[in-house]
Amino acid sequence: MPVRNGNYAAFYVAEPFSSTALGAHATPDFVYYNQLRMWKGKDDGFPFVDSHDKTYSVRDGSDWESTLKPRLRERLRASQNIVLFLSKSTQASRALIEEIDYGINNEGLPVIVVYPDYDSKAGLRNGDSFASGITSLWNKIPIFKSSMGKVPTLHVPHLKDTIASALRHKDFMLGTKAAAKAYTFSP
Repeated sequence: MPVRNGNYAAFYVAEPFSSTALGAHATPDFVYYNQLRMWKGKDDGFPFVDSHDKTYSVRDGSDWESTLKPRLRERLRASQNIVLFLSKSTQASRALIEEIDYGINNEGLPVIVVYPDYDSKAGLRNGDSFASGITSLWNKIPIFKSSMGKVPTLHVPHLKDTIASALRHKDFMLGTKAAAKAYTFSP
């Protein structure tokens, strides 16, 4: 059984994926994932443990059923949570649907949802409810919207310190997770 100390970053990358030119690096959600990696590279204390580093890399043209899907699942099984980047650019790709469905519905992984288009905690809320801009983003990934009530989900803006606090928060790790519901940090 793998050590479950990783953070599985889930993000949209356009399909079919092009290995030419910039490829995934030109997709905004992939850029946000790389920013996590950069923060970790500059600061060993930044609490991101990249689950994508827990298995060997695959080529962009690899077969979905025999290579890509099993690799995603292996990485999810080595994770303590999912960090989902949900932006105006996000779409429900085959990989993103698989990551969210398997991660929540099979592995019970808590989800830290990072909203790159928001830079304040207050912007996520409208009184006691989530802002309509936030709930409309959930519609982009129907499997997330229908499954998020099964695990604790923490919704945070794209702020380094807030993301670091979320990654350290025991309520959003598999072994110590809180009750299944949607949470935000107080603004």
